Amino acid sequence: MDTTEAFVGLECLDCGETFDAETATHRCPDCGGILDPTYDYDAVELDRDTLAERPFETMWRYEELLPFTRDAAVTMDEGATQLVECPALADELGVGRVLLKDEGRNPTGTFKDRGQTVAVTAAAQHEAEDVALASAGNAGQAASAYAARAGLDSHVFLPSRAGFTNKAMVNVHGGDMTVVGGRIGDAGAAYDDAMADNDDWYSLQTFQTPYRHEGKKTMLYEIVEQEDWTVPDAVVYPTGGGVGLVGMHKGAKELRDLGLTDELPAMYAAQSAGCAPIVDAFERGLDRHEPTETPDTICGGIEIPDPGASPLILDALRESGGGAVATDDSEILESAIAVAQNEGLEMGATCAAAASGAWELSERGEFDEDDTVVLLNTGAGNKDDDILRSHLMGQGV
Repeated sequence: MDTTEAFVGLECLDCGETFDAETATHRCPDCGGILDPTYDYDAVELDRDTLAERPFETMWRYEELLPFTRDAAVTMDEGATQLVECPALADELGVGRVLLKDEGRNPTGTFKDRGQTVAVTAAAQHEAEDVALASAGNAGQAASAYAARAGLDSHVFLPSRAGFTNKAMVNVHGGDMTVVGGRIGDAGAAYDDAMADNDDWYSLQTFQTPYRHEGKKTMLYEIVEQEDWTVPDAVVYPTGGGVGLVGMHKGAKELRDLGLTDELPAMYAAQSAGCAPIVDAFERGLDRHEPTETPDTICGGIEIPDPGASPLILDALRESGGGAVATDDSEILESAIAVAQNEGLEMGATCAAAASGAWELSERGEFDEDDTVVLLNTGAGNKDDDILRSHLMGQGV
């Protein structure tokens, strides 16, 4: 495998055992726990001056802190997205600054590209021929795109409620798409059945592969570097499966432990009130969520009633001094429209949970007047333009 010098293998986050990345590909062979890439940080030769000399054009500029070499990567120059100042939002929230990390500018329009570039690289390194996953929509589109880039066949299982753009582009990229009636859990069940019948398929499923959260930690690297190595006070993240939140918290700890920064940003999970298992668990002081029995939200990207990595999400929230917040769908959609009309930025309907969550957190007094708050816009607004337009039409606009 074409791995980086510091990458030493995979560690099980449940039992603590370590494994060679050539032989361990997905869950822990001993206990079935989540595997996490590990590094010899003493071997990481990376400092601020070195990064300043590199073009800010792709997340692979942080190669030393990723498992695979840039030359081996299945990449379309994802990452290096803009961090946009939002003065009107800052005034509304009563904070010093609001910055929006605009992940809609990635190749397939969402932050899912960051995870899939690393996960599909791993699949190629393991000489897979077929990759598969169940997805609410965006991850499936990204997987089919990166599989096409790598010359692999992709099998994508989507719920019927997934957006038209996602479905269309899986087809356009040549993916084998199965649309399942119902919600994400139904698509996941169909995926499980197919995987049982095809043991040569390589899973790209969230937290089945160890590599999707690893790619998403680069969002935090970029935010800090774009802010001239100043750590923001808070990061608000629209949370379903929580892959990006877990990844960013890991990235923040790595920068701190390498001496590149001194502190961690407070991480906040923002969910829809119609499906908020993380918020419920956080507020009740639980270490693991209880599944939402009847999820009910129009925000399909964060409608994950049973997030398998909730202990990692909750640990990140508590260790960073952050929290969790849920808002109603109407507030989320209103927030997306408010951002568009006051800042000109297009947030996906699901992604706007970060904006509505930040408003609620501000009203609770969670932020100080001189705080810098970063909102993660995890996907382009045109992924959900029909939802946002329908909301406006419902108001007679």
